[in-house]
Formats: sequence, structure tokens, C-alpha cells
Amino acid sequence: MLRSHWKAISLKCGTLMVAVLQVFVGLPLPAFAQNNNSANSPDNDTQSPIKHVIVIIGENRSFDHVFATYKPVGKQRIDNLLSKGIINADGTPGPNYSLALQYEAVDSSDLGYQIDPQDKSTYAVLPPPLAGGPTTAHFSSVAAAEAAENGLPNTQYYTYLTTGGTGLKVGAVDTRIPNATNLPPGPFQITPGIPYDAYAASPVHRFYQMWQQMDCSTEYADQWKPSGCRMDLFPWVEVTIGAGSNGKAAPSPFTNASTGEGSASMGFYNMQQGDAPYLKYLADHFAMSDNYHQAAAGGTGMNHIEMGTGDAIWFSDGNGNPAEPPHNQMVAAGTANAGIVDEVEDPNAATGTNNWYSEDGYGGGSSGSPSYGGGSYSDCSDPGAAGAPQVVSYLQSLPHPVDPKCDDGHYYLLNNYNPGYFGDGSNAYTDTNNHNTVFTVPPSTLRTIGDELVEKNVSFAYFGDQWDRYVSDPYFQNPLDVYCNICNFLQYSTLIMTNATLRSEHIKDTTDLYNDIQNGTLPAVSYVKPSGLVDGHPASSKLDLFEGFSMKIVDMVQANPQLWKNTAIFITFDEGGGYYDSGYVQPLDFFGDGTRTSLLVVSKFTKPGHISHVYTDHVSILKFIERNWDLQPLTGRSRDNLPNPKADPANPYVPLNGPAIGDLYDMFDFGGHGSDQGQGDRP
Repeated sequence: MLRSHWKAISLKCGTLMVAVLQVFVGLPLPAFAQNNNSANSPDNDTQSPIKHVIVIIGENRSFDHVFATYKPVGKQRIDNLLSKGIINADGTPGPNYSLALQYEAVDSSDLGYQIDPQDKSTYAVLPPPLAGGPTTAHFSSVAAAEAAENGLPNTQYYTYLTTGGTGLKVGAVDTRIPNATNLPPGPFQITPGIPYDAYAASPVHRFYQMWQQMDCSTEYADQWKPSGCRMDLFPWVEVTIGAGSNGKAAPSPFTNASTGEGSASMGFYNMQQGDAPYLKYLADHFAMSDNYHQAAAGGTGMNHIEMGTGDAIWFSDGNGNPAEPPHNQMVAAGTANAGIVDEVEDPNAATGTNNWYSEDGYGGGSSGSPSYGGGSYSDCSDPGAAGAPQVVSYLQSLPHPVDPKCDDGHYYLLNNYNPGYFGDGSNAYTDTNNHNTVFTVPPSTLRTIGDELVEKNVSFAYFGDQWDRYVSDPYFQNPLDVYCNICNFLQYSTLIMTNATLRSEHIKDTTDLYNDIQNGTLPAVSYVKPSGLVDGHPASSKLDLFEGFSMKIVDMVQANPQLWKNTAIFITFDEGGGYYDSGYVQPLDFFGDGTRTSLLVVSKFTKPGHISHVYTDHVSILKFIERNWDLQPLTGRSRDNLPNPKADPANPYVPLNGPAIGDLYDMFDFGGHGSDQGQGDRP
């Protein structure tokens, strides 16, 4: 049934997240009501006309993957595959296709982990892309789909939950793609071979893998890409290590199909042929960025953490003190989950392999079976740690060396682990129920945007689709429970999760969001996460379903004139999902940035079709909230301390004063007093 299609619930689903808050001893409960919209409310004490921010977070789509062929309106310009001449408007290779050629490489055990392997050669043809996702759709009827999910706008979109099965075995060559075994060694169009409304494979999207995919070295640096990231090892990383080893030996015999991905990373959609119609509509009628990035290399958990904290979370004793995670040791002794795990990353190639990481993975077993593997933490302050010194060395080799922000003795979480609390506030890390997983982050005191908003008495909520269902089903025993626990950064927070009043005030279901929009009781700041059904994550969801989820919220806000007049809706994806992207990536610290992903801003105060080229990432949304409500940076080390970029007009994509990220104010035209664009026909 539905659950059989799901990817390692909670940990691997690419729809998960982290983030945490600091404990405030004796902190008074906020005096405001969540829906306090009075003129004197702190909610209305803003630096701009924006009184409500809604952040909608989809899953795993890079900018070029979605906007490869987008043509701007008016005189706007864009940086995408089409504008660079890498592809033509019809999706075929363009005159500058060589700019995106992909390489195979060698990284053996005697070399150790390399982020820029030197032994490289261009692929003659891409490794064949492999099939991924359900063979048949998740639901057999619209009625069943509507009973499971309430986040879609109409019957047409519910129908998409009943269609799009691959008809293929997972891991087989995806024969829906014409010439799948003889593709040129660069980007290829997914459609129409794989229909836009069809499930497709999900590329690897983990931390050390992304550093290799980007292939960064000062040797390659130039004025357009001073970070020297060539973005030319995406398929090679997919076919050599994929989503990780969990400490197991490489399969034998080992082929380009052994990791189950092939070159899925190189696929893109074509808006000029009708793909992603609603996202195109929003880009045409509102504002977007072509220089917005995932804040961390790798996957969902870490990027949601950055979105809520401007920082990376680390392993602790549960009381705010750094500690060492289990490292080749027994955990959960006396339970069905007992096993030897190694939660410390080791991306060095295992003996006799090409880039098969020694220890890296979301963790195996648990949930009632012996646990193993799980390499997802690194102490990047340790020069003897596996993998980390290569990234740190690169950062320090740049013309303006970058501080890695690696505190001594801190093991930072680099990939997806479950949050430290269940929905009812109980401790998930110490829970020994056989249905639980040992791959869980201890409760954390890392400060988040929630701390600041509580202190300032600004109303806010995290709206998680299926939250109510999850609270009564924390082990995901119900196959319809597809809430994303790792995506909720408040769920890692001791401050929020151990206080029943704060918990109920600030974590809600999307049913509450829809009621708040209709009733005019929307909080000032809203983070909105779709369920795994409709978040757009490759393999487990589809992009058209995320379009529908976003459409419902936009339509509801526009239908309420009192909200529409002062609301900004930010629509983005947590990360690029391991898909190829050709854009510039700025090194900010050890943790990222990663590839570009999409950001659209829907508001009366945007100029139709405006495209921002200012360098930004997920923490830029934090900076916008902080500027708008006159808040301070979260901590002394969080990325919201970074300055806004200064750039050469001839190359606006590269900050001259880096590391630097924008605060998104340039996406708006507050002098225009608002307009009613976007009210006409739309998909």
C-alpha cells in the first residue's frame, strides 16, 4: 500500500527537518494571543508594509531542474541552462553544451576522500538513468486520496494522486526516457518520455556527496565562479556511492546500476513545453530569484535546520553540552533495536573500491530490527577526522579564506536523523520502544527564530501537514501518516517541546492554517510544510502535487483582501535534491552553501516578472523576518550575521564582500503601494 513506496520513514524521506531552540530559565509565556492582529500588536510593528510572512517549503528540486528553459518577461534576464546556451529551447543540447559536461573520476582508499578528484575523464555517454518511485500510484481513487490529504485545491489535483506510476521495477533502466542507454554526457530533458505527471527517480542528496558533486578547487576559479566549483561530478557520485553504505561492503559485482540511481541527477523539466505551469505562472506574475541556494550541502534535515537556526545542529548530552555520538558501539541493548552502530561519517573509499564510502548513511535496521551503520556526524574541528579536513582545507585555500565555523569537540549533524522529541513533547532520543529508531538527535538548545519571536511577542507557527495524525502515531504505524518530522525545526527544541502551552501555540496542522487564513487569524510568521504525499519530493511525490499545495494557499490568501494586502508568501524547496545545477555557489562555511534552488515571492508588493540576482540562501528568509520585525541575529555565529552582498553590476551573482547573503528586500517594491497582479487566468 502507500507505506511500501515510502523511503525510510523520517530519516531518508528527503522531507524532513531539524532545528532547535535555547532553553530560557524562567521565560514567561508570551502575552499575546496567536491571532492578535490589533494595531498595537508587535505583529504590526514592522519595517515594511508586510505584516504576514508565509514560508512554503517543498522538496528536492534544483533551480535548473525546474527553470532550465524559463524565458523571463519583459527585459528581465536569467541565469539558466537556456540562457547559457547549454540547451536549446526544445531541450536538446545547445551550442555551449560542453559547459555542463559530466566526468567520471577515481577516488580510491589510498587517496582518501577528495572533493576534487584529479583522475577524471569525460563520460562518453551518461550512465543510464534508472527508474524510481511507485510502480502504480499511491491511491486508486480520488475519494481515497481526499480522505488521506487535505492540501490540494481541487479534484484535478487530487486526481494526480491516482496517476503517474512508473510501470517499472525500481532500479531498472528507465525506458520511458528515449535513448536512455545512449544519452550525451550532460543535462537531458525528462519529459515527454516521462510525463510531467509521473513519478521519477530521486538522486542522492547527502553532505559529502554534494561536496564531491560540486567539484570545488581554487585551480578552477575564475571571475564568474571564484569558488572554483565546476559542478561536473553529479552522475559519478550517484553511481559510485549514491545514498551511502551504512558501513556495508560494496555490492559485487559493482556496476553503474548498483546504487539504484544511474544519472537521474541530470534530468530537467521544460517550461516552454508546458512543464511546471503554476510555478511558471508565479514567476511571470510575481518575483523570483535566480541566485537563491540551499543553505547546506546535502539533504533535507540539515537544510531545514539552517532555515530555522542559521546554523548546524550538533550531538549533545541532551542538556546543551557537546558529546561524542555512538562510534562503533552497541546501542539499545536489550531491545529489538540493539546493534553496533557508527554514527560518525567516514567518506574515505573502502579498500578496493572507487569512492564507496566506508561509513555513511541514514542508518539501517531499527524500528524493530538490529541497528547498524548511520554515519551522519562529523567533528570538522578535528584535523584527523575523515572527510572534514578536505573541505576545511579548500575553504582556507580560497583567496579570502572562509571560516569553517567548526567549534572544538562538536560533532555536527550533516544528514537526516529524527528530532529529539515526539509530537507530545516526550523525549524521542531516550525512548526504547521497538518501533522507534536509534538514529535520533538528542534534545537540543540551539537557538532558533522561534526564540526571537517569543521574546519579541511576535506571533508565529509551524504548520505541518498531517501533524495531528502524527501526534497520535509517532512511530508511523499508520500508512497514511506521512507527516515530515525531521522538517519541523521546532520539534528539536527543548524550549518549545517541553512546554505544552508553547507546543500547542506554535506547532499546528495545516487544517489550522486554512482556518486561520479564512478567519483572518493568521500569525505574523508561518512556516508551512506539506506532507510526503504532496511535497514534490522525487520518487515519493511529484512536482505537480507541490504546485497544487502551493496554489491552494496562494488562492486562499488572495481571496481574503485583508490578508492579501499585507502578506508575502515565500515558496521554495529545501534543497536541490542532488539534481544538477549550473549556478554559482558561494562557500560560506564548512556546511555550505549548496546548489541553487527556486525561490518565488508572491505579494502585492512585487513587480510582475522581476528576477533578483542578489546572492541569497535559506538564511536570507531569516534575515528578512529579522529586518522586518527589528530582531537581532540568533547567535554570534549564525549566518544571519553575514552582510548583504555588494556586487559588480557586470556580475551581480558573485558578492565582492563575501561571505555575504541578501535579506530579500530587493524582491519587493514597497514604493509602489501594492498592485493586483496575478489575479488573471492561471493554470
